Amino acid sequence: MQTTYIETQQVSFQDFKNSVLEDYRLGRISREMSYLGRREVLTGKAKFGIFGDGKELPQLAMAKVFREGDWRSGYYRDQTFAMAADALTVESFFAQLYADTSIEREPASAGRQMNGHYATRSLNEDGSWKDLTKIKNISSDISPTAGQMPRLLGLALASKVFKTVKFEGSEKFSNNGNEIAFGTIGDASTAEGHFWETLNAACALQVPMIVSIWDDGYGISVPTHNQRAKADIAEMLSGFQRKEGENQGCEIIQVKAWDYPALLDAYARAEHFARTESIPVVIHVIEVTQPQGHSTSGSHERYKDEQRLAWEGEHDGLVKFREWILNYSVELEGREEILATAEDLDAIEAEAKKTVKEGQKKAWDNYQAPILAMKSEVLSLVEKLQQNAGVAEEVSKFNKLISVAKRDVFHLARKVLLVTRGTDSAERAALHNKYNELLKTEKDNYSSHLYSQSQWKATNVQEVKPVYSENSQEVDGRVVVRNNFDKIFEKYPETLVFGEDAGNIGDVNQGLEGMQEKYGELRVADTGIREATILGQGLGMAMRGLRPIAEIQYLDYILYCLQGMSDDLATVQYRTKGGQKAPLIIRTRGHRLEGIWHSGSPMAGIINLSKGINILVPRNLTKAAGFYNTMLQSDEPALIVECLNGYRLKEKQPDNLGEFTVPVGKIEVTKEGSDVTLVTYGSTWRIVMEAANELEKFGISAEVIDVQSLIPFDLTSEIAGSLKKTSRLVVIDEDVEGGTSAFILQQILEKQKGFRYLDSDPVTIAAEDHRPAYASDGDYFSKPSADDILERVYGMFHENNPNKFPKL
Repeated sequence: MQTTYIETQQVSFQDFKNSVLEDYRLGRISREMSYLGRREVLTGKAKFGIFGDGKELPQLAMAKVFREGDWRSGYYRDQTFAMAADALTVESFFAQLYADTSIEREPASAGRQMNGHYATRSLNEDGSWKDLTKIKNISSDISPTAGQMPRLLGLALASKVFKTVKFEGSEKFSNNGNEIAFGTIGDASTAEGHFWETLNAACALQVPMIVSIWDDGYGISVPTHNQRAKADIAEMLSGFQRKEGENQGCEIIQVKAWDYPALLDAYARAEHFARTESIPVVIHVIEVTQPQGHSTSGSHERYKDEQRLAWEGEHDGLVKFREWILNYSVELEGREEILATAEDLDAIEAEAKKTVKEGQKKAWDNYQAPILAMKSEVLSLVEKLQQNAGVAEEVSKFNKLISVAKRDVFHLARKVLLVTRGTDSAERAALHNKYNELLKTEKDNYSSHLYSQSQWKATNVQEVKPVYSENSQEVDGRVVVRNNFDKIFEKYPETLVFGEDAGNIGDVNQGLEGMQEKYGELRVADTGIREATILGQGLGMAMRGLRPIAEIQYLDYILYCLQGMSDDLATVQYRTKGGQKAPLIIRTRGHRLEGIWHSGSPMAGIINLSKGINILVPRNLTKAAGFYNTMLQSDEPALIVECLNGYRLKEKQPDNLGEFTVPVGKIEVTKEGSDVTLVTYGSTWRIVMEAANELEKFGISAEVIDVQSLIPFDLTSEIAGSLKKTSRLVVIDEDVEGGTSAFILQQILEKQKGFRYLDSDPVTIAAEDHRPAYASDGDYFSKPSADDILERVYGMFHENNPNKFPKL
């Protein structure tokens, strides 16, 4: 077991002195970075700035107990901590402020995130995992307030899992579960539900987690007493305080942000509780100051009175730290020892300013160099076309710019190519080639890694068809998926599933029946009713090398965790440019049942808000099982929506459970036809098939296509191939009008150019705009029925040939 900070603090006075002065040096560097960063924004060299000034001391104390293998899930004011954890330098701080797209210079996000959003790189260049036990890990920050909290739960719970679960390569992810997950949050954000849901779950699960609340008394301009039931969050949390002998609750520690020795003690105690006893700890850091206000968007003088501003000046952590250092003395062997003189500290402060200024200049020069090179290359090519008056005019405008960004260079090139259209010359061809070359580079800089680019990306998983024999049985659909899960848990010891009712009773539809008894409560677990942190629980564990399946009981309830899916899970690879990944599988069930909140199909919202996640919509449970097998071979996240009305329908069980796969981005033609193409997915497929068979009786041959995978969508444009044959298109789904059907139409007509093959207008058949009404009759009148589909398709043929197809 790892030792804790308390157990390692028998040090000499000289070591203690060096440590204190190093903290002061780092604190001063961080403060100067904040000051200069603000100036860089206000002078127009950077777009926006949000800084960590005022929080230097508690972050230095936190960093002392943050060890290799540990994880942080924080927010955008932790620059001092990031520096102390060797995850940030002066140069990389300013590189991020300028949005430098170099991974080497800005490794957290390669210029994709605004400043203050930190991350370490968990992956090698090929997308494989590094040894995370050798890294002080920072999970990539996001801006939404409290959005970091659900992920924190999963990062902490992973340590508990790793104490028991071992698999090939697990030593790269954990040292026997001895890691702590550290979270940070501003005090105003504790008003968010994510904070309470996360802390509640952490206290119930007893995970090694330390949450630091930076309390400066404001949420931007709104004072604390308007944010919460009580101004003192520690008082509000007192009911969470664990009691002696109980395996519930957490430890709560309150400490002043400017009290250096008290901060060291607070974090040492917190580490001891979390690392040795697996107890969550909340550290409420009070009397935090914010010397420059919230951000570069405004000044705190607008909402803080003179008395408050004076108090903040007096209680500035670095001011208090300087006072404490100068007042510190101890008698050792009959001689008084001090930490530093005023002159010593003045010298540290001067050196900090110099270090920051030099780092800023280097970062700016490095950021500007490729832009200036691009400008030079493009301008030299453009100037060769200046005999065109329009080109000369554009060059004149360009040369008047005070500062030049990439977009200015691209604008010049595009305008010149537009002005010289129709000109066939070597000079124009050279400019066009250079433009395409640069565009390819910038597409990679700004738009790569929405999905994995590694060998394990989902589209690389090869299809393995289900195998059937004379011994294959007809069973309930839920038996197919249950038995497939059995094979999965046997094959992949790093796989675990959790959700409401997922454990003891084997989920509400018995798709996990008997799995907890066979594989244990850790790998097949029940959770509370807390969808946001079920998602976060899975996200954090996936970032640590486990393969979690997070079950959301019904598709309608996805809305509770859609924010985390959209802001966090879907963007992990993108916002780190391939530096981190979270291959979480979200399992849910939906579409047709009965009732407003048990039969919804909010797919349009999901697909538009969750780009970056594979959205898979199998028509039966065999297909669902195949998708689980596929995604467990991939390093991408996925949402798999099982058909809620399919668990009791009979399916033939494949002989190769756990092995067969369903490819993502590939449609399936389930009925061939020649007159019209019917495109659908999920539970609606059965109804479409029923309607298609009825249409045959009227002389209409309908081809039925099951989309299977909404994201990615029909990667080989097979639907357009069907339209070449049928010349008519109908899209049927149970989302609202203009919902997923609109997305499908855009993919077919625009991306696949399917409009070229149509002889009549495309038709969509969707649900009513209201939520589906209760009971079977409510379903019939709320969502597309076989009657609706038959009549609408027949109507298409009536319009074209009323003699052959009389009006109904």
